[in-house]
This record gives sequence, C-alpha cells and structure tokens, in this order.
Amino acid sequence: MKSRFDLSKTLIIGFIGVYVLRFLLSLFMGMMPQDAYYYLYSENLALSYFDHPPLVAYMLKLSSALFGQSVLTIKLTDFFISLLSFFSFYYLSTFFLSKRRALYAAIFYGSTILLTIISFNTTPDVPLIFFWTIALIVLYKAIFQNKLHFWALSGVLMGLSFDSKYTGLFLLMGLFLFLLMSKNHRHLLFSKQMFITMLLFLITVAPIIYWNYENDWISFAFQTTGRVADEGQFALKPVLFLGTLGTQLSLLIPVLFCGMVVVYFKLTRKAIKKRRLFDDSTNFLLAFSVPIIGFFFAVSLITWVKLNWMMPGYVAAIILTSRYLGKKMLFGQVVLSLVIHVLLFIQVAFYVVEVKSDDTWFGWEQLAEEVETLKEQNPDNFIFSNDGYKVSAVLNFYLDEHVYSGNVVGENGLQFSIIDSDLDHLEGRDAIFIDSENNFKNLSISGHIPGVLNNYFSQVTELAPIIIEDNRSRPVRKFLIYSCTGYKGEAEGGK
Repeated sequence: MKSRFDLSKTLIIGFIGVYVLRFLLSLFMGMMPQDAYYYLYSENLALSYFDHPPLVAYMLKLSSALFGQSVLTIKLTDFFISLLSFFSFYYLSTFFLSKRRALYAAIFYGSTILLTIISFNTTPDVPLIFFWTIALIVLYKAIFQNKLHFWALSGVLMGLSFDSKYTGLFLLMGLFLFLLMSKNHRHLLFSKQMFITMLLFLITVAPIIYWNYENDWISFAFQTTGRVADEGQFALKPVLFLGTLGTQLSLLIPVLFCGMVVVYFKLTRKAIKKRRLFDDSTNFLLAFSVPIIGFFFAVSLITWVKLNWMMPGYVAAIILTSRYLGKKMLFGQVVLSLVIHVLLFIQVAFYVVEVKSDDTWFGWEQLAEEVETLKEQNPDNFIFSNDGYKVSAVLNFYLDEHVYSGNVVGENGLQFSIIDSDLDHLEGRDAIFIDSENNFKNLSISGHIPGVLNNYFSQVTELAPIIIEDNRSRPVRKFLIYSCTGYKGEAEGGK
C-alpha cells in the first residue's frame, strides 16, 4: 500500500511540476508571430477573417480591454483559457470513467505538449479546444438526459467551436455519426431536439457565412481547396504521412500516443471480430475522435498537415485511452513530460539552441527598436514585409504606425489583404522593405535585390542589415533592409 501511495504522490508532484513550468513558460515566452497576427485581428474587429473565424479576435479584444495591451496579457489569456479547458476535460472524463481513472485521464491530458502549446501561443485552437470540450459535456447531457435546454445549448456551443476554427464542424459530424451508431438514440436524428440544435448552430455561425458571402467565400476557399492547391499536383506522399506521425507523437508524448494507437487498434480488431458496435459510452468517444483524427491522417498522405489540426479529436481519444492504460504508463508519461518541460524552459529562458525560423519568440522587440530608429531617419517612408504575416504583424504590435504586408507587391498578405484592400494612398511614396534571412552565413548585405521590388518601385537600394544578438553576443537573427523609392501602385506594378 505504501508503494502505491508513494507512486500516486510522485505522480501528483510531477504533474504539478509540469504545470508550474507551463505557467513559467507563459511568463518568460516573448512575442510569437501568431500572437501578433491574431492581436491584429482584435484591432480590426470583423464578423470573420481571411484565414480563420473571429472568436480568437474577440478573446484578445476582451482581455486587452480589461488588462491592457501587452505580451503578458496575451500569454496569460492563452494560459487561463487552456486551464479552463483542462478542468472542463476532467469534468467530461467523469462521465465515462471512475474518479481514479478520470484523474489518470486528466494527468495524461494535462502532461501533453498539446496543452502547453495552447497555453503560451495564441491560435484559434485556444478557444476551439475550450468550446469543443464544453460542447462535448453539453452534448452528452443532451443525448443521455434528453432535456431540451441541453440540446439548445449544444447547438450554440458547437457553433462557437466553429466560430473559433472551421474544424469545429467535426462536432456536428460526430453527433450525426453517434446517433447513427446508437440503437437507443437513433430516433433523435429527426427529432424536435435535433431541429432546435441545428437551428441554433446555424444562427451562431451565420455571421461567418455572411462575411464569406460578402467576400467571395475567400476564407472557406483558403482553408479547403487553397490548402491542397498549394501542394501542386495531386500525388501520394508517404513522407508527409510519416512527418505527421512524428509531430503527433511529439504533441501527445510517445507514451500516450503509442498507448492510444494500441488501444484503438485493439478496439478495431474487437469490433471486426464480433461484428458489432460498442456500448453508447464508447461509441460517443469514438464518434468525436476517429473522424477528425482519421481525416487528417488521410489528408497527410497528399499534403502537409499542421501540428494542431487534430488537437480537438484527442479530447475524447485520451478519455477512451485512459480506460486501459495503467499507472506505470502514466508515471512514464509524467516523467517524460517533466523532462521535456524542463528543457523547454531552459531553451526559452536562456535561448540555448538557435531557432532558424521566424516562428520564434526571440529578437522581435529588438527588431522593432531598430526599425523605429530607421523610421525616425525616414519619417515619410511606409514600412512593409513580404512573408505572409509574421514580420508585419509583430511590427504592427510594437510600433505606433501601421506596417504593411506582401499585398503591397501583389503577393498574398492574408488578413493584411483585407485590411489594406486599397493601397492607392501609398502611390508615389518611398518605403522600407524588411526581409528576414533565417539561414544566414554572414553578417553583410546580401548583394541581391528581390525582383518583385523592382516591379513596384522606381529604385531599390539595399541598406545595412539588422543583426539581432543573444545574451552571449551571438548573432542569431538577420533582417535584410531595402530602401524603396517611388511606389508605383498595385495596378502599375503588376504589369
């Protein structure tokens, strides 16, 4: 008995350690480009946006209105929303597991890198995971208690999940799939309850549909056909599948991910062998995990699937998996998680390994200070970059003036293309162009003028680059700077 108590005590202490480190990461982590981009959303409130629905913008707008504009406000908003998601997960798990198993499930879930990512990096997944989890709680009560107010609320919550990210649509798919699988509840498919649920879902998502209609369905197209078109010709790419497998292994930590694969494999074999479905409790968890996880693993055979796309499916999957995984595996999960979080904290606090990418927290504030000096020397110049959103979004956060993106030179500027849809006021003006060079080999000028700049400006001259050093005086980031004279405008430059 004593050894069991000691193991339980060690688990709790280790898990608390993980959460303390996660909180410290939120405090120490600097601005990420995603933080700045979605903060830009919040400064330009709309019914929806180029690449995502609006709920992440409303979340940041509310927190900044209450606590002011700062990187810390953004980070703590992410942390506390994800903490609410964690407690909601535990409550949801008590519907399917004993109290002891529900605690196991919560520790498994709470020790993942999944929860860490949404705790310190602003993405639409932060509100999505929260509303997805709450929606599952209410859907369970709607189905198994069959009370009309739960059905109505579930329609709103599924709508809010969709308003967070389009993958929220998988909640609706999961609901239909479960009702089809359930002999006891199949009659609800064409019931008054389902009608009310669908009506409130449609009302909740109507602003997004209207915005897309007004903007030629640009957001829906970008997230569907646009994603596949970016990969070019259709072809099977097993390497991408293996890459997705690796990212998901890292996201959940290998102990949990491998345990999950084994559990789902055994359940599949059992269903095939017995030629029948499982009980309603198991079917519920399968219906809200298999479609989204299976879909994106299938998609990964032809295109790159991002780390976070499957995240919502793991809510139900971890609860189901926790029925079968024992305390020893949980102990291994927590120990490995603790080690990973210690290493993450050391990296964030001391920047041990250089991140050769713009997807980093390091150096942005220093860049803004250097660009501000450049602007003071050239007060009439406008500033822009051309990397989708990253440099432009971060500078918009730190600087007092608007910074433009790649649509200045006819490229896709994502939400910037919506915000700055008319650039006529820039014609004839001079500009400063900033280009991040990630894999730099020297600290000198590049000696190369990007061809697209010559199309849109009368003259382009490369200036001395901006070099960002770390605390040990190592040059870790390099930004190429170009002085651009006489902007020709979109129509003239595109000829």
